[in-house]
Amino acid sequence: MWMWTGSMLLLVLVLAAVAAAEPASTLEGPSRPVTVPLRKDRGHAVDLPDTDPRVQRRVTGWAPEQIAVALSAAPTSAWVSWITGDFQMGGAVKPLDPGTVGSVVRYGLAADSLVREATGDVLVYSQLYPFEGLQNYTSGIIHHVRLQGLEPGTKYYYQCGDPAIPGAMSAVHAFRTMPAVGPRSYPGRIAVVGDLGLTYNTTSTVEHMASNLPDLVLLLGDVSYANLYLTNGTGTDCYSCSFANSTPIHETYQPRWDYWGRYMEPVTSSTPMMVVEGNHEIEQQIGNKTFAAYSARFAFPSKESESFSPFYYSFDAGGIHFIMLAAYADYSKSGEQYRWLEKDLAKVDRSVTPWLVAGWHAPWYSTYKAHYREAECMRVAMEELLYSYGLDIVFTGHVHAYERSYRVFNYTLDPCGAVHISVGDGGNREKMATTHADDPGHCPEPLSTPDAFMGGFCAFNFTSGPAAGSFCWDRQPDYSAYRESSFGHGILEVKNETHALWKWHRNQDLYQGAVGDEIFIVREPERCLLKSSIAAYF
Repeated sequence: MWMWTGSMLLLVLVLAAVAAAEPASTLEGPSRPVTVPLRKDRGHAVDLPDTDPRVQRRVTGWAPEQIAVALSAAPTSAWVSWITGDFQMGGAVKPLDPGTVGSVVRYGLAADSLVREATGDVLVYSQLYPFEGLQNYTSGIIHHVRLQGLEPGTKYYYQCGDPAIPGAMSAVHAFRTMPAVGPRSYPGRIAVVGDLGLTYNTTSTVEHMASNLPDLVLLLGDVSYANLYLTNGTGTDCYSCSFANSTPIHETYQPRWDYWGRYMEPVTSSTPMMVVEGNHEIEQQIGNKTFAAYSARFAFPSKESESFSPFYYSFDAGGIHFIMLAAYADYSKSGEQYRWLEKDLAKVDRSVTPWLVAGWHAPWYSTYKAHYREAECMRVAMEELLYSYGLDIVFTGHVHAYERSYRVFNYTLDPCGAVHISVGDGGNREKMATTHADDPGHCPEPLSTPDAFMGGFCAFNFTSGPAAGSFCWDRQPDYSAYRESSFGHGILEVKNETHALWKWHRNQDLYQGAVGDEIFIVREPERCLLKSSIAAYF
């Protein structure tokens, strides 16, 4: 007769505990939506001052600073960017001569064997205000160099600068290229952040994120919040509240960009970061010019992905095809972005890159009061196209709070829809977003004046479902799985062709090892791929 032993019983209990601890998955279907109660502890949402050593210029002469690595469209190339020389502020500023210093990167497989060399592009940008009393800005010399012929999944060491000028080369840094494109290779950890800014909350988020050792960082817009400042350096929590009636144009304090680049260099010089624009990057100046700082400071795989735009582009990382889209550029079906998206999606081979992941700034599915249905015109224009190609995950920011949806399409639960995840940080001293459920009976009114950069107004009352006849639900919608007014970052770990583990790390859990939200996102390619040129590998 077979008998239980103490060790056998212990093994069963351990296995049961492990099974119980396994994260839920999207295959388990919708359950009751979760709202975590609002926390009063918002962290330290105060900007780092210009006296903080982490934001001050630490180099001299033409030595590089604000060094950053970005990906190209494929793992065989990458971008290295940096700035030489200091910015200038004043009523009359003279831009530095970009030809003063060269753009050279020396790189190789060992720190003492930088045997390869690449050169690149150089530019200077200005932020100019044609009004008496306002301070103009011109940047240091910005360099972008593309390294080509790299081996995927390989650590490279590099120096950047101008070797012809004494003291004009950086220290040796290192980064790792993405895994080879294919269905069985994936980056270990992909960090996702939004609304980062440069507050003490930012330092908590970045420290926490860095401790998770990401291989890639996605920054979903709202970078430095330089546009919450006047040109004299006076800042505010809310520009329109404090200055809208007293300034002839929406001013910015561009040195905040340099502070941000200096603070982030320990991360960006070793971990590739891919950025997409947010509303705080618009930064209007003389001649109605916009997005000058954003377009100049970051390298994008625009040419490689054939978008030829800094606002939208795509790239591959192992078995993932990433698409970064613009919420603040023309996304209409007759526009260049939409036509590029059609072509890009048609080229995706899901037997090679099974996962299709997109990112942009303003969320389509957010149930918070802040920015509620603000990007509805973009959703109306693009959602059906992305759905037809089996989009798996969407990452957004903008709301300064966390929310994850079930698989959803057109406000309806759909097993083939995308999982929408909105992340946020306390980067601009704004209050955390609150949900409709936090204030029963309150429903925000439609925007009375459409935002010119958001493409107009499309968010009308719902015509069907539980919210029929209303502008918003009177409870947490069925498509909203989990929401929490917390700051932090997310980590995506793609395990194989069909399973990816998502974790939301709250700032308040930095030293506790806890996770705020955790779920396996599971693909069902045999069920859901509609238009992909080649069926996904499974």
